[in-house]
Amino acid sequence: MSKISLPLISFPHPQIAGFILFFIAGFADGLMVPFFPLWAQHSAAIPIGLIGFLFGCYAGGELIAAPFIGGIADRIGRRPVLIGSASGIGLGFIALFFTHGVVETACVLVIIGIFESVLHPTIYTLIADVTPEAEHRNQFSKARVFACAGGIAGPLLGALIVQSNLGYVFLASGISMLCGGVMLVILLPETRQQLADEDAEEEEGFSALMPAFRDRRLAALLIWALLLGVAGSWVEAVMPLYAYNQLGISSANVGLLFTLGAVLNTLGQLTLTRMLALRSPMFIILSAGATLILAFAVLLIFSHLFSLIVAVCFYSLSQMMVGPLMPAAVNQLAPVRLRATYMAALSVVSDLRDSVGPATGTALFAVTFTLPWMIGIPIVAMAALGLGISLSSNNRSSSQTPE
Repeated sequence: MSKISLPLISFPHPQIAGFILFFIAGFADGLMVPFFPLWAQHSAAIPIGLIGFLFGCYAGGELIAAPFIGGIADRIGRRPVLIGSASGIGLGFIALFFTHGVVETACVLVIIGIFESVLHPTIYTLIADVTPEAEHRNQFSKARVFACAGGIAGPLLGALIVQSNLGYVFLASGISMLCGGVMLVILLPETRQQLADEDAEEEEGFSALMPAFRDRRLAALLIWALLLGVAGSWVEAVMPLYAYNQLGISSANVGLLFTLGAVLNTLGQLTLTRMLALRSPMFIILSAGATLILAFAVLLIFSHLFSLIVAVCFYSLSQMMVGPLMPAAVNQLAPVRLRATYMAALSVVSDLRDSVGPATGTALFAVTFTLPWMIGIPIVAMAALGLGISLSSNNRSSSQTPE
């Protein structure tokens, strides 16, 4: 076990390996996600109504795995989990290139989701392991910058690749994730703290892997975050179809829209985090909700390319506000020995968002192209208020605990 925990090269800053892996994951997602609906519709001959189902299979694999392996990094360590996860995702992406039809594609996406279920929560846990708590929001902001930088490179390369074949984006995504697995073997040490055996044994059951069932503060936080995330995900899930089918925008230009969002996140994330460092969670969440509502309103009222650009800008600003805040808030609630488990609970919310969001968004779009934006406005308003109240109440209880 000790040999497995040792990297090939001694690396003094493990969080940097986490940042690099975030970049690679963002790069792989940026390569694939913007073009997946177009590949499904045109290359795989999958009806628009089933594209949301396929997105649901991807997130469904994560949901299936999360109750059983979501907190596995608290038991076997961060290093083996991340190496296995990155490698499995990479092989799954490559397998997508060779799949045809709804059934084959759905099965491969479920398998990819199983490996992905532990990737992001374990990276967040790795960062939290090796950095002071006061720095967590700033560190998570840096992680988002690396992910968004990958999100810039991914769609740009994808826009070139799809000129030859839409399916080639899966090969490029898979190879990049396999390179990430090799990087982890070379650089990443084990960061999990060794704790008393009796404490570890008490947390082996199903309830330990689903802390939301035991921690009511976390449960309330995650419910509102899920509602806000589902509505927000409609921008990502529906916009490629909306741009292509309603406005006649090419697949390459759809990729450029996503690249614009990633550029805004990369350039503005750290600056915005510093600007909001002294603001209350309630202020940050309500501002994020208001910005997302503006994005929906622009898409609802206007129907041309400029409205898509403005909506992407508003959506990116909203994500910059919420993105670093949520993992920092969850980590603040987590006991050290269950840090990965609590992060896995946050990941379950992301998985549900990725499953329910695209499925509901594309279903609403199939009814009428303005329906996602009409319904999204009141949902975002309610969810932002509820999440802001929950975060404020958790902050007050945390500040009172030491006394």
